[in-house]
Amino acid sequence: MTITRGSHLLTSISLPDASFALFLIGGMLLKKPKWFISLFILSVVIDLATLATNSAYQIPINFGYWGLLPSYGIMWFFGLCIANTKSFLKFMEFGVIATLMTFVISTQTYNLLSGLYPDITIKESMQTGWEYLPQSFIFTMSYLLAYWGIQSLFRKQFVSRKATAS
Repeated sequence: MTITRGSHLLTSISLPDASFALFLIGGMLLKKPKWFISLFILSVVIDLATLATNSAYQIPINFGYWGLLPSYGIMWFFGLCIANTKSFLKFMEFGVIATLMTFVISTQTYNLLSGLYPDITIKESMQTGWEYLPQSFIFTMSYLLAYWGIQSLFRKQFVSRKATAS
């Protein structure tokens, strides 16, 4: 998360934000609420550190920012729901649904509650948000696909080693 969030404190490479994908993967692998809380705190700390070191970074930490909490919670919950799946289709289905729900919640809470757009209507907020959907969706799904591919390779490698050791 540190190398993909904000203005990239550790690297000059500009990678798309992986936070949504990491919360879904976290739900799948880590499961316990303390890990969700830890990952959420890490995301806030990264944003605060980025704000402190880069004045060009323009994410306001305000009431609208806290819309990330239920957004990340949805990703974590969907990860919990598919924690033991071996079905690529189920993984993708849950990933798509969770990503779309998360995008709507995070975008709308930011637009409607941040105070940056005091006169914005819900309709205007939805229209503004949709222009960012393709990019956000593609990035999140790309990270999820990469995770699935990597874990599948490791699973096959582990299973084949285990079979030859027997």
